[in-house]
Amino acid sequence: MTLLAFGINHKTAPVKIRERVAFCPEKLPEALQELSAHNRVSEVAILSTCNRTELYCGLDDSDPEAVLSWFRKFHGLDAREVDPYIYAHPDRMAVRHMLRVASGLDSLVLGEPQILGQMKSAYSTAHDAGTIGRKLNRLFQHTFLVAKQVRTDTAIGASPVSVAFAAVNLSRQIYSNLSEHTALLIGAGETIELVARHLHENGIRQIVVANRTVEKAHALAAEFGGYAIALNEIPAHLAEADIVISSTGSQLPILGKGMVESAVKARKHRPVLMVDIAVPRDIESEVGELDDIYLYTVDDLQEIIDEGLRSRQEAAQQAEEIIETQVAHFMGWMRSLQAVATIRSYRDRSEAMRDEVVEHAMRQLRAGHDTEEVITELARQLTNKLTHEPCVQMKQAGYEGRLELLDTARELFNLKIPEDNL
Repeated sequence: MTLLAFGINHKTAPVKIRERVAFCPEKLPEALQELSAHNRVSEVAILSTCNRTELYCGLDDSDPEAVLSWFRKFHGLDAREVDPYIYAHPDRMAVRHMLRVASGLDSLVLGEPQILGQMKSAYSTAHDAGTIGRKLNRLFQHTFLVAKQVRTDTAIGASPVSVAFAAVNLSRQIYSNLSEHTALLIGAGETIELVARHLHENGIRQIVVANRTVEKAHALAAEFGGYAIALNEIPAHLAEADIVISSTGSQLPILGKGMVESAVKARKHRPVLMVDIAVPRDIESEVGELDDIYLYTVDDLQEIIDEGLRSRQEAAQQAEEIIETQVAHFMGWMRSLQAVATIRSYRDRSEAMRDEVVEHAMRQLRAGHDTEEVITELARQLTNKLTHEPCVQMKQAGYEGRLELLDTARELFNLKIPEDNL
């Protein structure tokens, strides 16, 4: 089986492409089962975040076209629209890619920890959908262990840099004193939780959390002394917000130009910072055309994020060395699977020989033969049966001058032969 990791990310595709190939959580099980039903695909998992959409597959052959074709068809795209942004990594490269992604080495923010949780969710979803087999299961478990080792053995996560942190850092640059301002956070997932935590630590005056599930929003807001509202209540509260940061899984924009324009008028044109870190986008791009609105997307955060990368470069190099070693370990396990059928066949034949000589010995014992003689004969027959075929093959190899086979036999059977006998 061939391993394949392919997809697009923030390095290869702009947000307008990434949002078109994102898998919404509700459709993931359907997508997984549809792809795994393909006769060339034996295993599959899908990772879909705001910065990347990736498929991890086990294929019955080395041709990735079947998966690429399904990917285009599922999202209603033709090859010209999406292929220029796609990368595809087979086998060893696929393993290295997954380890790097889980360790935060391929993230928008070097070393950010959120991706590991997202990868665990991708594994869990695929496992529940029944599309994870032996090899991908082993690869995911290996990936999680390596990511943990990288976190433990390097300082890759020492600096508090993330998309959430970058959004708050941007807020601090625009509003020097956050204690005088109110933030509206749209969504209640892990990213928004991190944003709320960073804002709270930086002394924000008020946090308002808007979410489709108000109970979840209330639980998050209460932790930081804020209050919660439903999404349909946003128009009534938007004018209160000096900072709006949004990260939801909505397939449609939540804030439109008209709604924001009304809020700006109610604020008497006091400026508003809006940071949209969702894919697909939560805030219509036309909102950025309004006066007094400063709209940033995840792509705009790159420059801010770069400032926090320097301290992680040395740690990243150490992480790369760990990953190279662990890639070799996993590929060794993959190669060992090729020996399984041979080992099983050898054991089955040996056990058949054993059963044959044991049955013969049991008949002799029932006939009253001497026990010691029966045991001795059993040992002789079993030894002859087990060694006969290898000896025949080694003699033939010597006759034909196939000395490499004799060297292999000595290694296989761990034979120590004096040099003067060689």
